[in-house]
Amino acid sequence: MTYTVGHYLSERLTQIGLKHHFAVAGDYNLVLLDQMIEQGGTKQIYDCNELNCSFAAEGYARANGAAAAIITFSVGAISAMNGLGGAYAENLPILVISGAPNTNDHGSGHVLHHTIGTTEYSYQMEMAKHVTCAAESITSAETAPAKIDHVIRTMLREKKPAYLEIACNVSAAPCVRPGPVSSLHAHPRPDEASLKAALDESLSFLDKATKVAILVGTKLRAAEALKETVELADKLGCPVTVMAAAKSYFPETHPGFRGVYWGDVSSPGAQEIIEGADAVICLAPVWNDYSSGGWQSIIRGEKVLEIDPDRVTVNGKTFDGFRLKEFVKALTEKAPKKSAALTGEYKPVILPKADQAKPLTNDEMTRQINDLVDGNTTLFAETGDSWFNAMRMHLPEGAKVETEMQWGHIGWSVPSMFGNATGSPERKHVLMVGDGSFQLTAQEVAQMVRYELPVIIFLVNNHGYVIEIAIHDGPYNYIQNWDYAALMQCFNQGVPGEESGKSGLGLHATTGAELADAIAKAKKNTRGPTLIECKLDRTDCTKTLVQWGKAVAAANSRKPQNT
Repeated sequence: MTYTVGHYLSERLTQIGLKHHFAVAGDYNLVLLDQMIEQGGTKQIYDCNELNCSFAAEGYARANGAAAAIITFSVGAISAMNGLGGAYAENLPILVISGAPNTNDHGSGHVLHHTIGTTEYSYQMEMAKHVTCAAESITSAETAPAKIDHVIRTMLREKKPAYLEIACNVSAAPCVRPGPVSSLHAHPRPDEASLKAALDESLSFLDKATKVAILVGTKLRAAEALKETVELADKLGCPVTVMAAAKSYFPETHPGFRGVYWGDVSSPGAQEIIEGADAVICLAPVWNDYSSGGWQSIIRGEKVLEIDPDRVTVNGKTFDGFRLKEFVKALTEKAPKKSAALTGEYKPVILPKADQAKPLTNDEMTRQINDLVDGNTTLFAETGDSWFNAMRMHLPEGAKVETEMQWGHIGWSVPSMFGNATGSPERKHVLMVGDGSFQLTAQEVAQMVRYELPVIIFLVNNHGYVIEIAIHDGPYNYIQNWDYAALMQCFNQGVPGEESGKSGLGLHATTGAELADAIAKAKKNTRGPTLIECKLDRTDCTKTLVQWGKAVAAANSRKPQNT
């Protein structure tokens, strides 16, 4: 067959390891979608809207290392930019591909549909440049290969999203075939002199310290150094804590693990370890108002060896020209034993079993979900009290926790979980999401039914935005209630022409016993999602959410500085 621009893009996505791509159809991308199907390297997965499509790709990238989403011009791409912003903030390589106007319309003075009503169409590209590491517009088949390769290479190297715009009359135009993919994964060679200088300065810093601790940060997974961090901890013999958004980035079964460091809302004992150390190795941290409890707990300064993805800062000096992974490997080879701060044993939070006949509580719900999590589970914790419930869970080795603490888009978890389950069908997927967040993206559960994904969703129905109530209360935090479990009957209607097992299951839980029964039924429902609506009192949330919320509210309400 004649090889086309669409075929070239499809083959490149296959070469970098994608088995699926996500899509929402629109008239500017229909021919491209046909080309992707025809080449056949990746399966086309459909979403309910472009916002969900971009977040599904983000979730797929969390499982698979990269992802792609195809949407239409303007009305689709601008909606998908929310997911691009989230992927940029969360360091996830997703490629969003937008269909675009016919090349003959550029400069013609034509006013086209799906535009803002002007005769100039570059506004979408200009917007995308602000939330991507690379963005290209393809208006000829001759330049398509170089532009496609550029955005993919940059996306993979920087672990950030990228954007492609393909004119609707170019996607089926004849094109050369791609060669090997190895060049797209290549990294520059490290600056050996800078690496050695950074290592020498860091070893000098550690030699002078007695109490050493490691703090695992949010960008460590994107830096591809999870295994190397365990090896460093083994060599040092020191205690290890993780930032909240890095939950599960370090095995909680490791003898050095000591919980989550989150300032005043840390795991028991974790704050004392980090703030009492005379040397803290911070690995790829992100210090924002959320992670620092309203700017109250930032670990920086003369006691810190900060190892960022592309830079090391220690003893008032900074070094670059190498990757975090390369530096951690070099540090591990020469690191001294520093076990003075490793005392006692880690004692995870133990939630006692409640009276199963009494109304369901937040603690009892969390206890039962924690019991459900095994080493093959990916647990999604939506923005809100689900964060704090996840933080107090003890994870078996291999379990993963996914959060979105930098972007913090409520409702993100539903489509992201859909993408993640598509990308890692061998794992068990569990979602904790509040009712307010769920209402933003609820329709993507229908796609979980369509593709028969056995996700278990714990829908926390406490009648409002409890995280916002904790930060700043008002009438805008209270929402129209739904019968969430009943939605599954709506989603089970199937697709004409496609076999449907009507596999979605909706259940209610108002007591501990009802929740246990619902979980047992969910385990047996292997052909589709189960939504368990957990009804809680509005005031029933973690104490840490309230404490943290007050700190963030105080930071938000600072008075303007006098100038």
